[in-house]
Amino acid sequence: MSNSKQALRARMKELRDELAARDPDAGETLAEKFPLKLFERYGPIVAVYLPIGSEIDPKPLMGKLVEAGAKLALPCVQEDGSMVYRAYTRGDMLEKRPFGLLEPNPEVPEVDPTLVITPLLAFDRSGNRLGYGKGHYDRALTRLREKGPVFVCGLAFFGQEVDAVPAEAHDVPLDWVMTERGSIPLFMMRAMAENAPDANA
Repeated sequence: MSNSKQALRARMKELRDELAARDPDAGETLAEKFPLKLFERYGPIVAVYLPIGSEIDPKPLMGKLVEAGAKLALPCVQEDGSMVYRAYTRGDMLEKRPFGLLEPNPEVPEVDPTLVITPLLAFDRSGNRLGYGKGHYDRALTRLREKGPVFVCGLAFFGQEVDAVPAEAHDVPLDWVMTERGSIPLFMMRAMAENAPDANA
């Protein structure tokens, strides 16, 4: 499992670099197509991210969400490897942290988002998400869901979809993926698959 994930990460990182170079305006296109019904249903606190490398740019979407009344939060990795979310207003001073992350300083209050926007390297139609192998999002989402419902939306280039992402028991699946070509409602696909008649029955 670990070796197959590592090989897929390397391949998808290279592919994502190519997709980002080919379509530098993908973040703006994605924001235009993002359905605000997700925010209206699962907001008002929305966890976002600031892009690193070739991650699809969420900043146009952040602007759209703020205009709709969203309260933003950014992920912050703690010394013990856990990840929390801190309130964020665009223009706030941020600290540079390991992995190139920009984070609010530790004095900024923690918040519990109900809509979480995540970057990724790959996804599949079962909602499996390939991240960077540190498990930060999975642990943070598990903790948040112990407190209440949380809706998870991945942002990706359409070309980042694969047939199957190797999944492990602790991996938290995506509920939705938003690409420059539109929405992919994964939670609906899972429900349809679970309710489909068993061909072997």
